[in-house]
Amino acid sequence: MAAGDEVGDGRRRLLDAAAELFAEHGSEGVSLRQINERAGMRNASASQYHFGDRAGLIRALIAEHQPEVDAGRHALLDVYEARSPDGVYDLADALVRPFAPKLSSRTGQGYLQVCADLLNSPQPIFPIELADGTDNSMQRWLGYVAPLLSDEDRRLHMRFTAYQFTMTELARRARSGLAGRDDRLFISHLVDLVAALLAAPHSATTSRLLTAKPASPSLR
Repeated sequence: MAAGDEVGDGRRRLLDAAAELFAEHGSEGVSLRQINERAGMRNASASQYHFGDRAGLIRALIAEHQPEVDAGRHALLDVYEARSPDGVYDLADALVRPFAPKLSSRTGQGYLQVCADLLNSPQPIFPIELADGTDNSMQRWLGYVAPLLSDEDRRLHMRFTAYQFTMTELARRARSGLAGRDDRLFISHLVDLVAALLAAPHSATTSRLLTAKPASPSLR
């Protein structure tokens, strides 16, 4: 094997090992040492050599999967734009469905878990922002959803909540890791739930508390 092929093979093994471990244990519960061991790397600093640090490895995993997700979402948003529908269901579908293929592979499942972990961290990070040079379909999605939301929805960060809920549920599904599973019902129901979340009315109590509380800076 040529030196370049050997380097590429080591990087591939490390990414696959990281994704598998992230799918099993979450991205916060896995060390670089465990990733090196799962990948069968003799050099204890192999991960640092290929990715620099843990953040670099996570960035590489996201960058590997994000283009396919973006392409799927842009295609659905093109249809949405052409039809000019007046409901949130199609936008919920455009958020959820592009992630569905990732449930069928262990590396894809690891990617979903990483995204959920980032969005549920104390200081949430939009995973797509870590994929340099990607065609950002989430910013386009956020722009289409905004006019459909009330001022109350925007103050409550409903777009972020829908995204966070989507990734949390996908990661939960991914952790089961069942081979050959039919995910169509799960995805369809998740779309229904996200559409309901985006369209849900606020109670009188929530509206009253919002009126009494100064607006906080919007996350997005």
